[in-house]
Amino acid sequence: VQLQASGGGLVQAGDSLRLSCAASARTFSFAMAWFRQAPGKQRDFVAGIEFNDGSTYYDDSVKGRFTISRDNAENTVYLQMNSLKPGDTAVYYCAAKGGVVRTTTPAYNYWGQGTQVTVSS
Repeated sequence: VQLQASGGGLVQAGDSLRLSCAASARTFSFAMAWFRQAPGKQRDFVAGIEFNDGSTYYDDSVKGRFTISRDNAENTVYLQMNSLKPGDTAVYYCAAKGGVVRTTTPAYNYWGQGTQVTVSS
């Protein structure tokens, strides 16, 4: 499975962006997630979505502002980001794994190349 992330960019605080992650193969049975990595920091879990019932999970820092969703027919997962803050600046990665959502990077088998999100104050 190859993952292609897109949709990043340079925005101002308070703006919105929608990230997309397109998979090269059917991912309807995979848990999907977004992680982010700021310069000099580790890669952290942002949001995840289950394959079976569509349950979603979020890091506390993005709850109420970010929404993860998936379109299994299109093999695509999205991350709608609203009310962006400078602290959201990072490279955002999508990831996939069999089974259920986990919040740790070693749990994921497949990774996209990352898309840069920069939020200016």
